[in-house]
Parts: sequence; C-alpha cells; structure tokens
Amino acid sequence: MDELFLMNNLWVMVCAVLVMLMQGGFILLEAGSTRMKNAGHIAGKTIFTIGIASLVFWAVGYGFIYGEGNLFIGLSDFFFGDFTTMFDGLAGSIDFFFQLAFAAIALTIAFGGFAERAKLSAYIVFAVLFSAFVYPIVAHWIWGDGWLAELGKQDFAGSTVVHLTGAMAALAATILLKPRLGKFNKDGSVNDLAGHNQVYTALGVLILWVGWFGFNAGSTLGVDGAFFGYVALNTQLAAAAGAVAALFIAWAILGKSDVPTMLNGALAGLVAITASCAFVAPWAAVIIGLIGGLIVFFSMKFFDKAKIDDPIFALSVHGVAGVWGTISTGFFATPELAALNGGSAGLFYGGGLSQLGVQALSVVVCGAFAFIASYVLLLVTKAIVGGLRVSEEEEILGLDLSEHGSYGYPESMPEKEEKAGA
Repeated sequence: MDELFLMNNLWVMVCAVLVMLMQGGFILLEAGSTRMKNAGHIAGKTIFTIGIASLVFWAVGYGFIYGEGNLFIGLSDFFFGDFTTMFDGLAGSIDFFFQLAFAAIALTIAFGGFAERAKLSAYIVFAVLFSAFVYPIVAHWIWGDGWLAELGKQDFAGSTVVHLTGAMAALAATILLKPRLGKFNKDGSVNDLAGHNQVYTALGVLILWVGWFGFNAGSTLGVDGAFFGYVALNTQLAAAAGAVAALFIAWAILGKSDVPTMLNGALAGLVAITASCAFVAPWAAVIIGLIGGLIVFFSMKFFDKAKIDDPIFALSVHGVAGVWGTISTGFFATPELAALNGGSAGLFYGGGLSQLGVQALSVVVCGAFAFIASYVLLLVTKAIVGGLRVSEEEEILGLDLSEHGSYGYPESMPEKEEKAGA
C-alpha cells in the first residue's frame, strides 16, 4: 500500500470519529435546550438510537445507498462485510464507518421533533424505519448512483442529504405529536418553554462546530493537495458569519442580544455551507453563512406563529438553512471549484439557470419524499406502539421519571418520601 492511500484512510477515519463525537454536541444542545425533567431521557435516547442506526445501516442502509441497483435504490452489499474492496479510494471499512456517522446524524436531527413528549417505544421503532427507508433513499439519489446524481446535483457534505432529510422527518413528527403542554395559549400567543441550561447549549454548539470539520473537510475523502484545508476555511467563515448575523438581527428586533438565537445562527451557518463548502470562494461562504444566520431568526418566529412546536429548532436550523445552503450552491459555485469537484458553475459565474434548477429540484423532491415517507412511517409507528405521545400526566411528570424511573438530576428533584420508621 502506498503512503497516500494510508494517509487518506487515516484522515477519513479521524474525520469519522469527529462526526461521531458530534453526537455529544447534540446531547448537550438538546438537553440544555429543554427542561430539566427530561434531560436524562434526551441524553440517553441519543446513545441507544446511535446503536439502532448503526445496526440498521450495517444490515441494509449502506446497501440501499451504495449497492448496485437502479436510479432509485441500491440492491446489494447488505449486511456489509466487504472490508477489503476499495470504495471512493478508501478501504471498505473506512468508507462504511464514515458514511454510518452521517446516517446517525440525520436520525438525531429527525428526533429533534420528538423532544419532551414522545414515547421511548416510538423512538425505537421510528429509528429502525427512518434508518432503513428514508435516509438511504435520499442519500442514494444524490451520493450513490441515483437520478439526482445523474442530473449533476451538488451537495458536497449533506445540506440536503443529511440536514433537510432529518428536518423533514422532524416536521412530520411535530405535526403528528402536536405541541407540548403549555406551549401555546388559547389566544394563539406563545409561551417560551425555556431550556434549563444555556451553558450546555453553548458547549454543545461548540462541539458541533468542531465536529463539522470532520463533516465537511472529511468529505474530501483524502489529503491529496490539502484541499480539506480550503473546505475547513469556508466552513469556519460561514459559521462565524451565521453567529454574528443572528446575534445582531435578534438585538435589532428584540432589543436584546438573545443567546439561543445566536447559537442557532452559528449552526445555521454551518448547515448552509455544508452543500457548497467545496464549490465557493471564501467571500461567498461569508455571505452564505450570514444569510443563514438571518433566516434562522425569522424562521423560528414563523414556526411559532404557525403553532408548530419545534423544541430544538431543527426545522429552522437544519431545514430552512439546509434549503438555503443547497440553493446557494447554484448561485455561488465557481467554474474552477465546480470542475475540481465534478460539478457545474453557478448563476453568478456564468453558469446560467441549469445548476440552480437542479439544486431547486432536489430541495423540492427530497424534502417532499422525506416528509411524506416519514409521516407514513410515523403512522405505522403509532399503530405498532399504540400512540406516539406519552400521557398528559407523564409529560407533566417528565420523561426521565415516567419513561426511565429515575431523574437525570436526582439531587435537584423532590426527594422521595422516606419509608415509615426510617
């Protein structure tokens, strides 16, 4: 084996670990953004759903994406065990693990729409169904030998494949589960069910930010030419612009520099640049991130007005910003970078409407498929587990106790009554 092959595999393996560690960021982000009585449940379900996603991806997910098949689905490489054949210039095992980490992230995003009111059994069943029949189909269309790949769809690291797909599943869940108790008043006004720990949320965002270098820069799949450094630069600039833009738009409109909005702005910048990080110039990365930070603020307000309860803001951060990131590639892709990465130039660089049209088509088709498929599979889940949502009493009590029989913060909760005579 030559040195470049070994270095490429080492690089992608390190990046796969970074993407897996993003789950730690999601644990802190989601737990911190919700109430204390649900913190242990939210942290714990993230771990076991990674386990489910891993087993399903090994059994069928990888095969549905990358197996030999047709323009709509792969039909080979199930129960993946070919760890010697080369895939994308990598050892099969390395490529498999890297792709698995992305699939697990998409599932975690989808579960943002379940927070604080879904049954544990609903998580389990839907984790299997989503990991088998939703994410792999979209991924095959764009990253496998699918029909959108044939059209020249550009999504370098997953604004559509990972983020929009997960967000559309979250939207289906929020609609079927209905809002949390106390979120909306009878007159339509909104109550802020504030998360219990902004420090956790901020630390979660930082971990995700660092992990994103594995997400985006790792998608170069190698070290040749050190192009991963350029991708990392664009990623950093977009995240920075998103955080700053969200802070200032919230400050200007609300009169206060809202911390959760700023944190979501950073994530929106990261989501937005994920599709285009290898196709655009640094100045464009700043614009893409800045617009991502602005639209996430207005999107959060829109969903509140629409009475859609999105506790983790998955619809705004991953859905709306994912749409913008996908579309932005059709505007800002440069001819040189598009040629380097097998794509076409965007509208602002003389590419006309062709690439922009492909990007827009992918948003509509993939978003619609992910939403409809997830909605149907959630109805199946509902029938299997006898309802998606916990009872009103269990929701008031908190999912830590009602679903697991213990508190995530036992010393902060009411003490159990002492036994008589103790």
